[in-house]
Amino acid sequence: MKKWLLKSEPNVWSIEQQRKAGPNGAPWDGVRNYQAAKNLKLMKKGDQCFFYHSNIGKQIVGIVEVIREAYLDKTDKSGRFVAVTVRFLKKLNKPITLIDIKKNKDLCHLSLIKQSRLSVMPIDSKSWNILNKMGKI
Repeated sequence: MKKWLLKSEPNVWSIEQQRKAGPNGAPWDGVRNYQAAKNLKLMKKGDQCFFYHSNIGKQIVGIVEVIREAYLDKTDKSGRFVAVTVRFLKKLNKPITLIDIKKNKDLCHLSLIKQSRLSVMPIDSKSWNILNKMGKI
């Protein structure tokens, strides 16, 4: 099982909206960056993802799970991009800010820091565990 980070602007789609979507989850759509779209295609059912509020907040706020693998994104008229469906698992007891992530030397390699505009990125298991501790999970 792989681990990921998904970024969303909370005024567009927030962790609370994701929670309210319930057990059937909601599509993670609208991704138009080719590298991020490739990452969506690599996701498997059961993979877990950190839910990151970008622009407003800049912090990891929860965890979601992939419940449907890549399918054509209905919001893409070109038919080139995909979506996955994710469901809410939990809200972090303590959100993990980008500032705190940048302060941790063991996390300096993350795409969140190196490719800050990438909206879907893999997280290695060592970093996943560090971030879980930071979020008091």
